[in-house]
Amino acid sequence: MKIFIVEDNDWYNRLLVHNLSLNPDFEIESYFNGKDCLAHLDRQPDVVTLDYRLPDMSGIEVLRKIRQENDRIQVILISEQDDIEVVVDLLKEGAYDYIVKSNDIKERLHNTLLNIQESVGLQNEITELRREVQRKYAFSDRIIGESDPIKRVHELINKALNTNINVSVSGETGTGKELVAKAIHYNSDRKSSPFVAVNVSAIPSELVESELFGHEKGAFTGASSQRKGKFEEADNGTIFLDEIGEMELGFQAKMLRTLQEKEITRVGSNKTIKVNCRIITATNKNLALEVKEENFRKDLYYRLIGLPIELPPLRERGNDVLILAKHFMVEFSKENKIPVKKLAEDARKKLLNYTFPGNVRELKSVIELAITLSEEDQISAGDILFNSENIMEDSYSEGLTLKEYERRIVFSYLQKYNNDVRLVAKKLDIGSATIYRMIKAEKER
Repeated sequence: MKIFIVEDNDWYNRLLVHNLSLNPDFEIESYFNGKDCLAHLDRQPDVVTLDYRLPDMSGIEVLRKIRQENDRIQVILISEQDDIEVVVDLLKEGAYDYIVKSNDIKERLHNTLLNIQESVGLQNEITELRREVQRKYAFSDRIIGESDPIKRVHELINKALNTNINVSVSGETGTGKELVAKAIHYNSDRKSSPFVAVNVSAIPSELVESELFGHEKGAFTGASSQRKGKFEEADNGTIFLDEIGEMELGFQAKMLRTLQEKEITRVGSNKTIKVNCRIITATNKNLALEVKEENFRKDLYYRLIGLPIELPPLRERGNDVLILAKHFMVEFSKENKIPVKKLAEDARKKLLNYTFPGNVRELKSVIELAITLSEEDQISAGDILFNSENIMEDSYSEGLTLKEYERRIVFSYLQKYNNDVRLVAKKLDIGSATIYRMIKAEKER
C-alpha cells in the first residue's frame, strides 16, 4: 500500500516515515507542504496522512483537492488539537479519520492504516471478481459454436444488450438457457447489480409468493423474521425465472401485476415496494401451447415473451459437437491439471452420430468421463459411453420385475432432470412422496 506523509515538521515527518516503514507492506513517500503532495498525486497513493496545519495550505483545502483529483485515495488528518467541530467538518468532507498527535499515535495510525489496507484489498478483490465474471460470461467465449443456429443466438443476445426488454429463452433441457441469461446480464449495463436465479419448479406452490416477494415477521407460521424476496434481491439487476411454465395459475395474476406496476407486496404487508429489475424467463415447454390449453395466462405470456431466444438442440448443430467437445476437454484437463488429450477419428464419428437427448450438458459429462477412462493420449470410441442410450432396451433384456423397472425409470429421470423431484413427479405423473420413498430405500440398500 502506497502512503504519502505530508508533515512540515522535519522531526515529526521523519518519525512517521520511520514508524510506518517498519511494515514491509507499506511504501512511503514524504512531503513537507500541500502543493508538493498534490503535484505528485499521479503516483496514485492509496493513503495520504495529512498535517492539519501546513505552511502553504490548510488541511481541509488539501483534502478537498485530493478528493476532487481521486476520491479513491483515503485521507487521514493529523493535528495537535482535539477540536470536535473541526473533526466533524473534516469527516463530512470525506476524511477517513482524524488523529491527534499524542504518545499513542504510532499504534492508532498503524491500526487505521491496517483497516484501510483490508478495505483496499477487498475493493480490489471485488473489482477483479467483476472483471472475471465479465470475462467468464463473454458470450462469444461461453456460448460456443459456429453453426448457423448458434450464430443466430449470438445475434439475438447482442440485440438484447441494447435495451432492457424482457427476454424469454426456450429450448430443451441441457441446451444452456441459464448461460444465455447470465451472458445477457453480465454484458449489459446492469452487470454491477445482482443476478438472481430462481427455479420456479423447485418451489412448493404455497411458498412461491413468499420466495419471490418476501414476507413480514409473523406473516405465517415459521416466519420468525422479515425476509426480502427474490425480486427485491434483484433490484437494479436481473431476475432469471427458470421453468416459468411450471408457475401455478393462481399465482400468475399476482405476477402479472408485478410486471405491470413494477412493484411487489411482501406477504403479511399492505405496503408496496418498487422494484426495477430485468426479467429473463426460461422454459422447455411450448408456452404458446400452454396458453392455448389454458395452463398459462395469455396476458402474462405476452408480458414475458419480450425478445424470444430459442436455443437449438445439440443434434441440430452439426460440427458444433466437436467444437464443444474440444472445449470441454481443455476445460476439464486444466481444472484437473492433466495433459490435454486428442479425439481419435472413431471417437469423432461416434459423437457426430449420437443424438444427445441431454444436449450440451450430456456432452460435457460424456467428455469428462471419457477423459477419466482413457489410458492413452487420445480418446477412442471405446472411451465414449452414452448413459442414456438404449436404457430401456438394456433393462428389458434383463427380465426385471415391474418394481425394478419402475425404479430404473424414476432414477433415470432424476439423473436427466438434475434430481428435481417435483419436476420428475410431474413428468411421470406420480406423487413426489413415492419418489422420496424410493430414494430413501435406495440409500438403505
